[in-house]
Amino acid sequence: MPARPDAALVVVGDELVAGTGDPRAMGWVGRVAARTPQDAYRLTAHALGVPGETTTGLAARWQAEAWPRLGDGGRLVLGLGRADLRAGTVTARSRLNVANVLDAAAAAGLRCLVVGPPPVLPGGPDDDLAPGLRTVSEAFAEVCERRGVTYVDLLAGLTGNPDWEADLAASDGRLPGQAGYGLMAYLVLHGGWDRFVAA
Repeated sequence: MPARPDAALVVVGDELVAGTGDPRAMGWVGRVAARTPQDAYRLTAHALGVPGETTTGLAARWQAEAWPRLGDGGRLVLGLGRADLRAGTVTARSRLNVANVLDAAAAAGLRCLVVGPPPVLPGGPDDDLAPGLRTVSEAFAEVCERRGVTYVDLLAGLTGNPDWEADLAASDGRLPGQAGYGLMAYLVLHGGWDRFVAA
């Protein structure tokens, strides 16, 4: 299979996109990029994470940061976290922010993929966010479904996973470590990733 032209993979989101807390400093973005067959796709990954970023912040900054890195055939990934819930952002606003980003990206001809927020540690420091997290994840999934955008539902994939919960418990209870980021990467890679990068 001949190599495709070089293309940028821009991932915007919060500290999970940046891989904060990962002793290998790869996060899920680095792991996914490392397992993507570069001889076929030739993607250059740019993880543009801002700690604590809400969807409002993401919507305000993504174009200024992504456009200088995106060329023909570029891909945009939104890595969504829990910051909206901590900030008290209502679900309707969160949904609208993500919809606006996806609509602007589609108008520019960009292919998009959205990675939803992972679950919190039961009984952990963010346990109070759990009910709202399910609501906002469902809202993100609906926005993506209406636009034909792949949504990787980390909440569904990791809720009740003992390895995920053990990894959170071994750190600060909020951020994953090496094993947790590996689990996130696995779900992304098996959540439509090949179709996303190959098209």
